[in-house]
Amino acid sequence: MKFGLAHDIGIDLGTATILVYIKGQGIVLNEPSVVAKDVDSGRILAIGEEARRMIGRTPGNIIAVRPLREGVIADYETTEQMLRYFIEKVAGKALFFKPRIMVCVPSGVTTVEKRAVLEAALQAGAKETFLIEEPLAAALGAGLDIAEPCGAMVVDIGGGTTDVAVLSLGGIVVSSSIRIAGDMFDDSIIRFMRKEQKLMIGERTAEEIKIRIGTAYTDLRKESMEVRGRDLVSGMPKTVVMTSAETRQAMAEPIGLIIDCVKSVLERTPPELASDIIDRGIVMTGGGAMLHGLDILITKQTSIPAYLAEDATSCVARGTGIALDSLELLSSHLTTARKTGHK
Repeated sequence: MKFGLAHDIGIDLGTATILVYIKGQGIVLNEPSVVAKDVDSGRILAIGEEARRMIGRTPGNIIAVRPLREGVIADYETTEQMLRYFIEKVAGKALFFKPRIMVCVPSGVTTVEKRAVLEAALQAGAKETFLIEEPLAAALGAGLDIAEPCGAMVVDIGGGTTDVAVLSLGGIVVSSSIRIAGDMFDDSIIRFMRKEQKLMIGERTAEEIKIRIGTAYTDLRKESMEVRGRDLVSGMPKTVVMTSAETRQAMAEPIGLIIDCVKSVLERTPPELASDIIDRGIVMTGGGAMLHGLDILITKQTSIPAYLAEDATSCVARGTGIALDSLELLSSHLTTARKTGHK
């Protein structure tokens, strides 16, 4: 894959998925943020989709890990290696012209966590790294004009975090970030099956249930599917039937916490901007926002129309690319570091 001298790269460094955007080419990579390692030697065996297929299916000496947890780096060294792998995959190993890289992070990350992301990107081969907060990138990627003095509200639900923000004049006015999102939906389904059906299932099965029959609003989806797992009583393989209504029951707690987060941001929004949001609605982005019926539930709970952005999963990645073209406008809202030193 070849591109010009000024090859800027935007990275949506997600807990569940990494998307890479290259200026002039769009999104060129979309892979799970999973790494398979040999426990004995510490050697990395696979990264991305190949590693994801190993989750729950590896022999004792191989583990499939997610180096990012709840939107932040849990394993710095593995994250750096994963970033380097993906950057080399899209830019080629011979990075003759080191790229400028824009990475997005949840709005609630600490200074230490920001520094870890900056360092990981620089070590992975960036000439200069910029950090942008997820709601800002999501709004840009969803096509919102955030430069004008008019309120816009974004709810970005990823794998590890949910970011809710009201934006105006190119920056975030009010925001909140909670470490509850798509992965928590999956965990809730696993716990529900263990408690109610005495059935042990894995992460991939829980995600399949969520996508195929899951809903946040029961009235709109009445489906069922067979679920296979291990019976906790007998220890034998077992099949049970799960319904959409049960998924709503299973995910009620994380869904409720996301709704509370949206309401709390609305309560803190200045009246003039609140009036704009009533007119323009709430834009939902991220893979977690695609949970069936969640947009309708937010509309019912807030009395403000909520709608899913076009191609919601790639909004943040597209936004990082747009941000690289708007550095002057956004400079005061970005954290930056160079290879030669930091500022």
